[in-house]
Amino acid sequence: MEDRAPGSLPVPLMNATLDARGVLAGLLFSAVLCVLVYVGSQGLRGFDGALAGYLFSTIFALFGIVYRYVVWLQRPPTQVYWQRGWQLFWAPGKRLRNTGLFFRLVWERLTEQGFIRRRSGPRWLAHQLIFWGCVLAVVVTFPLTFGWLRFESSWQDARVYLPVLFGVRLEFAQFLARSALGWIVFHLLDIAAVPILGGIAMALGRHLKDEAEIAIQRLDNDFIPLLLLFAVSVTGLMLTVSNLWMAGKFYYWITTTHAVTVMLWLLFLPFGKFFHIFQRIANLGVWFYKAAGAESEQAKCVRCGAEALSLMQREDLKRVLPPLGFDYTAEGGQNWQDLCPACRRKLVTLHQFERVGKRFL
Repeated sequence: MEDRAPGSLPVPLMNATLDARGVLAGLLFSAVLCVLVYVGSQGLRGFDGALAGYLFSTIFALFGIVYRYVVWLQRPPTQVYWQRGWQLFWAPGKRLRNTGLFFRLVWERLTEQGFIRRRSGPRWLAHQLIFWGCVLAVVVTFPLTFGWLRFESSWQDARVYLPVLFGVRLEFAQFLARSALGWIVFHLLDIAAVPILGGIAMALGRHLKDEAEIAIQRLDNDFIPLLLLFAVSVTGLMLTVSNLWMAGKFYYWITTTHAVTVMLWLLFLPFGKFFHIFQRIANLGVWFYKAAGAESEQAKCVRCGAEALSLMQREDLKRVLPPLGFDYTAEGGQNWQDLCPACRRKLVTLHQFERVGKRFL
């Protein structure tokens, strides 16, 4: 029999270290990726064996991201937001309007990120530089790693290159290797590294100078992800420097170092700060929930009648808090959630005065 207080959460067993749903989901997504790599590379004929380390690291990172995501979605508060978000989105008569709201939230919260700009212009600029630099790098790197995309010379002219996408030679997209377009295509990762390094410099400057940041920052959460991304960008640029201006000196050492930093960054991805990139997708449900709640019936405080939150949110709080060990229901059936924040503070103050034997005049 378990030795715990009534109403508290059960203590997990020591051997229950992995979540079964998370493991199954992670394995499923990893298997799907392996199938897509095999099919997209035409039975691995278009796969570059030198990139095998990147592929294995990507598969591990995908497993970790999916596992953590599934576990995160099972938490009571997240689960309520997730379920309510879909319920509100598919509400009859509002689906077309909700679709428009969804795309607006995608633009405001994921792309434009205006909520960061309202906090600080330099912080927003740093986020934008890192975000778009990483987006460009991902769009280029993963198709090449998976064997979905490669470049071949034209059969008529060896100076002309063209992309091969999923085994299909895109003749209409051919270009001269020595042209300006060719230089851009073959240096897209170098181009992506420039805004990333600029964003990292701005972010590190804030972490080192901002007293508010210094008070709460942590090595594993704030510095290691940026340092890994810095190492990936610098070693990638050094490959080009070695090839163009150093006659290939130290190229093998640099490419090995670059591969190690990329794989370390991928392996760290599910566990570090950059996991919030994937969380922010589900957070669209939170913003959708708040937007829908602002237009729905509002809950009134049972003490003063003020409206502080939506009735839907108040009822969801009453439902989600007890399983977490926070049941604020009194013996008479009254609930602490039925009070507005101002009345809660007033009642706490009144009880404090009663405890010390004082009364209001």
